[in-house]
Amino acid sequence: MEAPREFRKVTLTEGLTVGDLAVKLDVKSKDMIKKLMERGVFAAINQTLDKEMAAEICKDFNAEAEFVTFEEGAMLDAVEVSAPENLVPRAPVVTIMGHVDHGKTSLLDAIRKTKVTEQEHGGITQHIGAYQVTARDRKITFLDTPGHEAFTLMRARGARVTDIVVLVVAADDGVMPQTIESISHTKAGKVPMVVAINKIDKPGVNVERVKRELANHGLQAEDWGGDQVMVEVSARTGQNLELLLEMILLVADLQNLKADPNLPAMGTILEAKIDRGRGNVATVLVQNGTLKVGDNFIAGAVYGKVRAMFNEHSESVKEALPSSPVEVLGLQGLPLAGDTFQCIADDNKARQMAQFRQDKLRDITLAKTSRLTLDQLHKQLAEGEIKEVPLVLKCDVQGSQEALSEMLVKLSTDKVKVRILHSSVGAITETDVLLAAASNAIIIGFNVRPERKASELANREKVDIRLHTIIYNVVDEIKGAMLGVLDPIFKETYLGTAEIRNTFRLPKAGVIAGCYITEGKITRNAEIRLLRDNVVIFEGKIASLKRFKDDASEVQKGYECGIGIHNYNDLKIGDLIEAFFMESVKATAS
Repeated sequence: MEAPREFRKVTLTEGLTVGDLAVKLDVKSKDMIKKLMERGVFAAINQTLDKEMAAEICKDFNAEAEFVTFEEGAMLDAVEVSAPENLVPRAPVVTIMGHVDHGKTSLLDAIRKTKVTEQEHGGITQHIGAYQVTARDRKITFLDTPGHEAFTLMRARGARVTDIVVLVVAADDGVMPQTIESISHTKAGKVPMVVAINKIDKPGVNVERVKRELANHGLQAEDWGGDQVMVEVSARTGQNLELLLEMILLVADLQNLKADPNLPAMGTILEAKIDRGRGNVATVLVQNGTLKVGDNFIAGAVYGKVRAMFNEHSESVKEALPSSPVEVLGLQGLPLAGDTFQCIADDNKARQMAQFRQDKLRDITLAKTSRLTLDQLHKQLAEGEIKEVPLVLKCDVQGSQEALSEMLVKLSTDKVKVRILHSSVGAITETDVLLAAASNAIIIGFNVRPERKASELANREKVDIRLHTIIYNVVDEIKGAMLGVLDPIFKETYLGTAEIRNTFRLPKAGVIAGCYITEGKITRNAEIRLLRDNVVIFEGKIASLKRFKDDASEVQKGYECGIGIHNYNDLKIGDLIEAFFMESVKATAS
């Protein structure tokens, strides 16, 4: 009789084959296949097992399985083989953010010392979205991305590529809306920041005013007694650029950034495209190990073999060390920006993993976009999964923004913290949805609506947007979710939107709006909101709904109609009328 096996814990990766599991459990393949047959599964040695079956088989052999992604498994293996003495300092990876026209690109150009056009070969730009510069005999990698959108998209996909953010603020403009967004995104990503106050060569600029504005957003300069590194620079004259690079290196030193160049390369895809002459091309940031020509790899669900590599000067290179950005040729498909990149010595294993992921891609995509909704929040709170409630707050005016921020933050208890990642005035934008997606936050809109593209993105990314017009309803809803007693008694159901294209004044009826239904439908008994520039300016009921001269009970999308609003005449061309109705919903305990 076989002696009982000693209990053990095993770490398994996705896409595991019968043979892989046999090796992990230290059992013969035939015994493994026999156990599967006992469960009614006929499998070959190279057949992929799903997680549930693998976990059950582990129990049969007195083992407990813990699952990690393939990359995490490779990283754990790397940690085992990597010796501390092999770790060497690596270059910091820097992303530049800031408001439009504050000089992000000119600062990058100035740091690069030569203008982009002078570096192009025969006028053909081989732009790879990242490059390295040398300062004090040390390298710094700059990601030439379009600011916080790319940064947040990467974070939404689980990739952490940026070590330091350089926030560019123009000395003549000061803090602007996108500056505040950049600060919110950087703080949400918990990435150290260096502030570059640009355009100090302009006459009459007041740097102290800019520092005061930044202090109001939680960035206190060192010379003001704070801990925020700020450098006054001019991209045009080159003033203090060396100092800026020194400060970046100083902030990097505090993080003690190291990597082991002896490991198989792992990194992140920065961008991918189809090049007419070269096929599928991906820009890869190597984060650990060394990438060499001839290496097999998987990038997300794409298999590849490095056929050739190019640096930012379009020069062919044979290997890329940690923190190096390179263009890689030899992919069998196009990965997504933010996908992990992992080299695998075994060519068959790399192909099998890519195939497994392509088979599972749909499920993975659905799982990745399952965002937190307010209805699920109290469930997770009850199970002790969430210790904070992240929110993005958008309001119609400054006053309600301040009042709501204050009230929501005060809801924090010892067990649950309300964290406002970003709050500002205006319509809900794509940037807000991206931030919410990356941070698994809920968006609260107070008297504002999402822009069309933002709505589409929220649907795609499964971001929960809650729209309100009464401050206490917002507070009650969040409070209810925190207490685990979300109790929606009334639920708003959206009907449609009409755009006002003309207005007429009638003696008895007052002002009538000549409208075109752009979405859904408008019904005679609906409640309405009047929106001007995406801000709610009136709520009420429809007094009259007509098609030509006849009364209508409802008008569908694509048709024109006349709408009169009960006790309201301030209608302007371009306003939107949003129709909805409130329905009573039974409170659920789940």
